[in-house]
Amino acid sequence: MRTRAVVLPLLLAILGTLLYATPAHAAPVRIMPLGDSITGSPGCWRALLWNRLQSTGHTNIDFVGTLPTQGCGVAHDGDNEGHGGYLATNIAAQNQLVPWLAATTPDIVVMHLGTNDVWSNIAPATILGAFTTLVGQMRASNPSMKILVAQIIPMNPSQCSACAQRAVNFNAAVPAWAAANTTAQSPITVVDQWTGFSTSADTYDGVHPNAAGDQKISDRWYPALTAALGGGTTDTTPPTTPGTPTPGSLSSTGATLTWTPSTDSGGSGLAGYDVYREMGGTDQLLGSTTTPSLTLTGLTPATAYQVYVRARDGAGNLSQPSGLAAFTTQPGGTGGGCTAAATVQTQWSTGYVVQPVTVANPGTSTLNGWTVTFTLPAGHAVTGYWNAAVTVSGQTVTAKNLAYNGTVAPGQSTSFGFQASRPSGNSQLPTGYACAA
Repeated sequence: MRTRAVVLPLLLAILGTLLYATPAHAAPVRIMPLGDSITGSPGCWRALLWNRLQSTGHTNIDFVGTLPTQGCGVAHDGDNEGHGGYLATNIAAQNQLVPWLAATTPDIVVMHLGTNDVWSNIAPATILGAFTTLVGQMRASNPSMKILVAQIIPMNPSQCSACAQRAVNFNAAVPAWAAANTTAQSPITVVDQWTGFSTSADTYDGVHPNAAGDQKISDRWYPALTAALGGGTTDTTPPTTPGTPTPGSLSSTGATLTWTPSTDSGGSGLAGYDVYREMGGTDQLLGSTTTPSLTLTGLTPATAYQVYVRARDGAGNLSQPSGLAAFTTQPGGTGGGCTAAATVQTQWSTGYVVQPVTVANPGTSTLNGWTVTFTLPAGHAVTGYWNAAVTVSGQTVTAKNLAYNGTVAPGQSTSFGFQASRPSGNSQLPTGYACAA
């Protein structure tokens, strides 16, 4: 009896020690997708990102937010803080983030925010001041918060012709702000969602992503998020330098470029190419593509161009520039002593504004009247015009001077403009501008 009385408590003590010594499973990492309608409704990039993380072994995660799944038809953890129409400046000023953080306690915030502020013509410094407030609230919730901040996708809505440049200006200010506010305990990582994203090909309205856009957004978040999860390192290896482009199919307003493709060894995959015009300062982005060729449109007739290509990968790394290719567009038509050259002022998925169409007199005698003709792509229609009398026959547009701008002195010019509609997703532009006096 004495032996039993001693052994039984001893066994219970050993069993208790073993039970308490068994390690518990680590709590899932809580990730808050934070933003506006691009994140929230339906925010299908979140579904793509969630499922890619699951398929690559990042299963101990929990997407969190006070908002539920908002569609997509794809099984995923849909909790989020994607509030349609919200401005970063309002969220900060009204302390709206504080209760969201308290309800969800995230470890990582993935933030694509600022689009509505840009649309509202709020200065980048003011938006980033709001970002600073939000970061402070995140760190008050979790001093070790990891914060991924997007350079927002491009925007070119029909109701805001200035928004495209405003987005560029805002994105340009984000890296310096992040560098000034990051800390070792709570790092801020900038994720480039702008480069290579096309409002015509990757959105359905110039602002909100379509299926192709959702895929691009997901692809850009993935390497930065996996690095934050500790499941890998950030891909910093750029693609190889693409070959020097070869011009072909030259016209007065277009050219086709082809080049030797790049390769990527950094793990995030080759995402595409950007074609730039060498300007000696801030080079002009002429277009982007996922293949080693691009047809340029909207070029100026009788103009010399120098262009180069840079490849980009899924992590946003850019290759070194390719060699320069030089070409000159064909004349735009000089019958009767005048020339016509068109500039696209703005464009969106279902239309564009061409302004100015410059009518110049390169000769030595005064022009007394001019007529410009050009060709609309199939399915396009002129919806408005100014500083010219415009008629349309089939796809041929004829623009004639008005009484006040028909006289053009030697070496001088005048101009007109027009707006046109096109089928959604069609990126073509008018061609064949020609002038006759």
